[in-house]
Amino acid sequence: MAAPKRGRSASAQSKPGRSLALILIAIVALTGGMFLSGNKTPRLGIDLAGGTSITLKAKADQGSAINKANMDTAVDIMNRRVNGLGVSEAEVQTQGNDNIIVNIPKGTNSKEAQAQVGTTAKLYFRPVLASEPSGTATPSPSPSASSSGSSSPKPGAKASTSPSANASPSASNKADNGKAKASSPTASATSQGRAVTDALKAGSTPSPSTSASGSAKPSATPSAPASGAAADAAKLRAQYAALNCTKPADRANAGKSAKPGDPTVACGQIRGAWYKYVLGPVAVDGTEVKKAQAVFDTQGASGWQVQMTFTSSGSKKFANVTGELAKNQQPQNEFAIVLDGDVVSSPYVQSAITGGQAEISGSFTQQDAQSLANMLSYGALPLSFQEQSVTTVTAALGGEQLHAGLLAGAIGLALVVLYLVVYYRGLSLVAMASLLVSAILTYVIMSLLGPAIGFALNLPAVCGAIVAIGITADSFIVYFERIRDEIREGRSLRPAVERAWPRARRTVLVSDFVSFLAAAVLFIVTVGKVQGFAFTLGLTTVLDVVVVFLFTKPLMTLLARRTFFANGHKWSGLDPKSLGAKAPLRRTRRPAGPATGSADPKEA
Repeated sequence: MAAPKRGRSASAQSKPGRSLALILIAIVALTGGMFLSGNKTPRLGIDLAGGTSITLKAKADQGSAINKANMDTAVDIMNRRVNGLGVSEAEVQTQGNDNIIVNIPKGTNSKEAQAQVGTTAKLYFRPVLASEPSGTATPSPSPSASSSGSSSPKPGAKASTSPSANASPSASNKADNGKAKASSPTASATSQGRAVTDALKAGSTPSPSTSASGSAKPSATPSAPASGAAADAAKLRAQYAALNCTKPADRANAGKSAKPGDPTVACGQIRGAWYKYVLGPVAVDGTEVKKAQAVFDTQGASGWQVQMTFTSSGSKKFANVTGELAKNQQPQNEFAIVLDGDVVSSPYVQSAITGGQAEISGSFTQQDAQSLANMLSYGALPLSFQEQSVTTVTAALGGEQLHAGLLAGAIGLALVVLYLVVYYRGLSLVAMASLLVSAILTYVIMSLLGPAIGFALNLPAVCGAIVAIGITADSFIVYFERIRDEIREGRSLRPAVERAWPRARRTVLVSDFVSFLAAAVLFIVTVGKVQGFAFTLGLTTVLDVVVVFLFTKPLMTLLARRTFFANGHKWSGLDPKSLGAKAPLRRTRRPAGPATGSADPKEA
């Protein structure tokens, strides 16, 4: 029974080339992927590559105070926003009681992150009471039910919308098949807000005389509102009449400070032309959006769009508001999607829409769609922020520190190699080859992780890679010492290599597990640049296991067959005499003779 077991063991030991071929193929594949992706170097953090530093000052919103809880929430949302755009190693931290400092390294999407990092991203769905072109620009005709599509709205139908006014100068048409997102028009309105809304509907709300939509008032006239509501309605009409959305000053104030429960005026850009609106109280809050993602419409001509899924309560409100709006004539069968006070889109509806899903489509670029979906996914900031300063951070100081760090790493590596050569002699070639393979894998994987997960190499990460040199070298030393222990016991090199491996393997795995566990805990409990150190340390620890198993051990198996190492040359590092080896282990046979305790037949 023992012979087949030795045969399988010998067969496994005789094919170390398979492991070496496997790791060689992995290196070639990863390197090829690095060159094909165009990322030949790792992405650098702000301390090494420079970037942009933004100072934001908090402003209290209605119902939101500037306190530590709200500031911490804002920091968390901003951090997720910039990292959601692929800008890793960004630093978001508070300064004082009401300031937030955002450091964004150079790289892909850094400009987009800068544009939206302080955007409040408060999303509301408000019913439209009146709308018309603003200024002297000649707008495109507002779409009608017949021109926007031949099919009637249904659950999941798209509401084509344009990007926000400050996101894209060219927008799609004002509305398409109405996929509405709101609840009943008075769901969150205050009693005063409802009264003002009724007054606006009942009174002479300015009609869009220059608009091609030809809006008409609803046939039903509500009861006469109170005098206070009538005065507020008249004030709102005056604001609407005076509003000129082509002026940046008017746009900056229109609807920005309105309470969710009150009617307001607002501006929106449709196909490059500005429209002004009178909007009712908020019907659905943006917090009812459960999920938002940017997708490309491969089956139609909509291009990039943002798909949204509502919560269960949002789905009910969504169905209610579309049912209410469908009873009215244009423009009061429209609802406005309002983002930070600007009308993103105002699609109309023809019937109640159920299902809890919606799509915003229009002249979106990929970045426009992803930016909007990113803000909707991570939620609104609890406070408004004003940009105080934007400065460019140079990498001069970081470059000097990097140079010093690399010099320290080179000195440490040289000392490790010197120690290996002096103490292990020929075995040092195995160690240096293993270190080289580990360095290649680390470099290539870091380069690929930049575009894949947004990994950026900063100074702490460089320190983690330098510390990993010692961890990797320690694994080789453990294996070499186990082999030497077997040779001291009198075994030849080939069996010593195989017998030493199980013991060395356990030690290496336990040691690397402890290192990886420490790196994982450090990554979880820390923030900012320290996470770069922990990530790099964990990555190199995993690669150490891969290199030892797939390269170092198979290479030692091959070298044990070479005369230079097998005969224990004095420069091989495995000389039995210098190691104080015992006499070779040999089996001794007892001389043939009668069994113990048996009697001589002659004596019998």
